[in-house]
Amino acid sequence: MLGLNKKDTSLFILVLLLVVFAPFLLNPFPENSELAQFNAGYPDLMQRFLIFGIFAIGFNILFGLTGYLSFGHAAFLGVGSYAGVWMMKLLTMNVLPAIIISVIFAGLFSVIVGYISLRRSGIYFSILTLAFAQMSFSLAYSVLTPITAGETGLQLALDDPRILGVSQVDGTIPLAHFFGIDMRDSFELAVGGWLFTFNAGYYLCAVVMMIAFYIAIRIFRSPFGMMLRAVKSNQQRMNFTGLNSKPYTLAAFVISGMYAGLAGGLMVAMDPLAGAERMQWTASGEVVLMTILGGAGTLIGPVLGAGFIKYLENIFSKINDNILYEWFSGLPEGIADFLVFVIHPFIGKGWHLTLGIMFMLIVIFLPGGIMEGLERIGRLFKRKSSSAKGSGAKPSAAPAE
Repeated sequence: MLGLNKKDTSLFILVLLLVVFAPFLLNPFPENSELAQFNAGYPDLMQRFLIFGIFAIGFNILFGLTGYLSFGHAAFLGVGSYAGVWMMKLLTMNVLPAIIISVIFAGLFSVIVGYISLRRSGIYFSILTLAFAQMSFSLAYSVLTPITAGETGLQLALDDPRILGVSQVDGTIPLAHFFGIDMRDSFELAVGGWLFTFNAGYYLCAVVMMIAFYIAIRIFRSPFGMMLRAVKSNQQRMNFTGLNSKPYTLAAFVISGMYAGLAGGLMVAMDPLAGAERMQWTASGEVVLMTILGGAGTLIGPVLGAGFIKYLENIFSKINDNILYEWFSGLPEGIADFLVFVIHPFIGKGWHLTLGIMFMLIVIFLPGGIMEGLERIGRLFKRKSSSAKGSGAKPSAAPAE
């Protein structure tokens, strides 16, 4: 199907089903349940799952295939966001041109950064990309304020020209849309105690994410992908054979940057705002964590890692002491106070501590990330099933010596 082998087709269909039925899968608890706060099936969070999944897929093309670790990929995310907002200010509120121009500008910027940074490898490459990202952040925050609006962020305004659209509707800024479909349009389905929300913006992100995932599969299975793996395996030996690795690594860098720009464009499509904070080194570090947690070099791993981190960020950060006291209300007051005291550093603003501990444990015990854990579980079940079949079979005769 679509030029994919049987295994990749199964993986593609699995991801497609997960994305389509996410509103059901991410709302396992009834609305009035005490556990409803662990639901993640609301549009804003589901959109971020997909957008950062695209960001991580693109980063994985560079890091997972070539081994080049970039600490500056947030710069392309920010450039894509600014380009998308300017397209909405100058041309139209249709999100398609904004997404396209975000990819183009991020790709052009990544050509410049990649051409310079790829002159070095290893830690020197990583430091160069980090330097470019921090320079981009500083420029956007203070120097290029006429273009980026500085610390307030670039936003839409009532006096924006919009050549192919209107500046305002009834005295308000028009909403972002996809050929008339408002990105905020939602349909709610109540089933018993459950409430499921189907959002237009989410499904636009879903379509884009599936296209991006399909392209990533084709890259992984292509001769180009094999050359990138050769770079990661032994770049020096590859150069000794007469093959110049630089065009391949630059191409991978630019493709990865375009994926980041696509993620930035989708952010703007869902919420027309761009700020310099998207270029900070912490944003670049976040996509590194996503890829490593999910499984660098795997196809679906970065998507799982992005969902894992964004879930922790949005769910754990909402838990506070009052919620903890509700959970432990049936316990003696002294024990409840002690438990709240112990758990408090890991929730709310301290959720990064929880993330750090989980990241440390995964790196130590599952170097291959979440995907390695799933593979181990799969092998365990296969071993049990094969042993069960073997116990029912007749013992075979000993082989002749």
